[in-house]
Amino acid sequence: MKETKTRTKGHERTRRDHATELTQDYVEAIAELHERLGECRVRDLAKRFAVSHVTVNRAVARMKRDGYVDTEPYAPVSLTEKGRSLAQFSQRRHEVVYQFLLALGVSERTASIDSEGIEHHVSEETLRLMEKFGKSRIGE
Repeated sequence: MKETKTRTKGHERTRRDHATELTQDYVEAIAELHERLGECRVRDLAKRFAVSHVTVNRAVARMKRDGYVDTEPYAPVSLTEKGRSLAQFSQRRHEVVYQFLLALGVSERTASIDSEGIEHHVSEETLRLMEKFGKSRIGE
């Protein structure tokens, strides 16, 4: 019975993680593009995610509705305080997972690809241990 409850909780968390995954990816990309280019436009996001402008416009509209971004038609997309906070949260998780995978001996290319998915689904407990492991390997 305990195993069934644990699995159920795991499935519930995965569904919750999936619900926020897209927003996390977008705010992280917006922050990076703004840092690199000085602004972020819909076309930049469409190119980054290899999706249509329509797909990006829909995602941006949802994020604006939810308070993560500010934008007007044909204007750059900028992060609100809430969006910047989520971007920093996501970037930290991504970096910890990436460094952990490198510490395990995973190639940079594979670690970069794998960390994109893992960062959204790892618990805080596991993330702390990944970070601790990565730091211990660097200190060798």
